[in-house]
Amino acid sequence: MPLPLKIDWTLIDTVLLDMDGTLLDRHFDDHFWVEHVPKRYAEKHGGTVQAAKEKLYRMFRSQENTLNWTDLDYWSEQLGLDIPVLKEELNHLIAVHPFVTEFLLFLRQHGKKTYLVTNAHGKTLNLKLHRTRIGSYFDGIVSAHDLGLPKEDPAFWGKLQQVIPYIPTRSMLGEDSETNLETARLFGIGYLIHVGRFSSTSVPSLSERFHTIHYFSELIPRDGGMTVNI
Repeated sequence: MPLPLKIDWTLIDTVLLDMDGTLLDRHFDDHFWVEHVPKRYAEKHGGTVQAAKEKLYRMFRSQENTLNWTDLDYWSEQLGLDIPVLKEELNHLIAVHPFVTEFLLFLRQHGKKTYLVTNAHGKTLNLKLHRTRIGSYFDGIVSAHDLGLPKEDPAFWGKLQQVIPYIPTRSMLGEDSETNLETARLFGIGYLIHVGRFSSTSVPSLSERFHTIHYFSELIPRDGGMTVNI
């Protein structure tokens, strides 16, 4: 387990935040891909939902850690389904995690440059930002599809620097993916925060490599100062 971490916000200039599972409840995405897509696939192509799940899960796993994993156009073509339209059917499940807005306001109040940095496809981004209205809190929004690399690729963070002028040692990354936190650590990003409560319907996880929080309120100093211990 990592040693306790003291965060001094005066030493942090830039905050990079993942979207799905980090700022937004991953229940939407999990339910969509695990249940909704196989159901619609079986309805269109025939066969049982269980058979569709077995086939689709294999297809999904084959594209893990690649841009195809989150590319809605790719999956629409592969599955013969209009994935963006199917997402709209469940958009009522899209939700912001508790205390996210308060954290984003804290960052703004203290002049931190704040960026949404996600593997999500542009069509997913548009849907979720329209639903949640959190886009205005960010100084910029970057999709891995714009850079041509997923965050799982160590080269991603250097390429991101060409778009966002950040100093790694004075930057924080908030992520629910330990893989992405590890590639960020290799690049030298100084403050790495693992979000263990990625879904409201799943048991929170605890990282053995990174400092885990359940809510972003844990990063806001309670005494009005600029330091917090996690």
